[in-house]
Amino acid sequence: MIKLISLLLLSVSSHSIAATRLLNEPISPIPDAIIHSVEQVELGRLLFHDVRLSENDQLSCASCHSLKKGGADGQVVSSGVNGHKGLINSPSIFNSSLNFRQFWDGRADSLLSQVDGPLNNPLEMNISWAGVLAKLQQDTFYVDLFKQAYATGLSINNIKAAIVSFEESLLTPNSRFDLYLKNKANAISTEELEGYRLFKQYGCISCHQGAAVGGNLYQTFGIMGDYFADRGNITPADLGRYQVTHDEKDKYVFKVPSLRNVALTAPYFHDGSAKNLEAAVEIMMVYQLGRISTKQDIRKIVLFLKTLTGQYNNKPL
Repeated sequence: MIKLISLLLLSVSSHSIAATRLLNEPISPIPDAIIHSVEQVELGRLLFHDVRLSENDQLSCASCHSLKKGGADGQVVSSGVNGHKGLINSPSIFNSSLNFRQFWDGRADSLLSQVDGPLNNPLEMNISWAGVLAKLQQDTFYVDLFKQAYATGLSINNIKAAIVSFEESLLTPNSRFDLYLKNKANAISTEELEGYRLFKQYGCISCHQGAAVGGNLYQTFGIMGDYFADRGNITPADLGRYQVTHDEKDKYVFKVPSLRNVALTAPYFHDGSAKNLEAAVEIMMVYQLGRISTKQDIRKIVLFLKTLTGQYNNKPL
């Protein structure tokens, strides 16, 4: 009996220690995606990859947000219809439902309100929803799928809803760091864990925390130094939130990006100016934290950042 009680106490103690570690961490694991309608998600996936959602069928949502490239496109700025170049770096579509706002300047408060932006933008997809609807109405395949997925069938609202359903399914749980948070201590190496300690010690965690490791607040780019004066050639895209609010205090303020799967989404920042993670971390050290870091510390932080690469549909990205 005493032995049984001791075992129970040990079990409770172990669970308490594990729970304490998880609760005390500023980063939390990404949850598994909850699929309410497989039909709607699949319909959204087809639409997301369909070039008919652009002028003259030139590109799809996936052209700028490739699931094979970490949900981004690997370009400084994306290419739109007719060879037009965008004005700002494309963020990853993975885990975007975890963001408190959408777009770098936060002008959309949800994925549903975000979906209009690229489609209507003359530099991106340059088409109207009425134009998309007219195309899809000619395709009996889509007409039938919408009848199966939605009681009201094929409509503009249901096209948007299906795309959002797919985007909401794009969560990437079970990164090695998430496994560590779930008490699999050997999921990350000693050096990677040291990188996480440095990530917290230097202060990176003040903006990059939560399930998305970011994406949940606004911050000025260049708190501890004038990044834009040093870089030069300031563009309207550099003004950030100011373009939405026209409030002087919002100049150079951006939604803090998520660092999930960040190892897959170079180049970095809204201007795509950092070609690799080492450069991005060094710039953040100087302009956001006012710190001088060693190459060794930067290397270890980068090792930690690489542990944030998760899985999609139970397969590593």
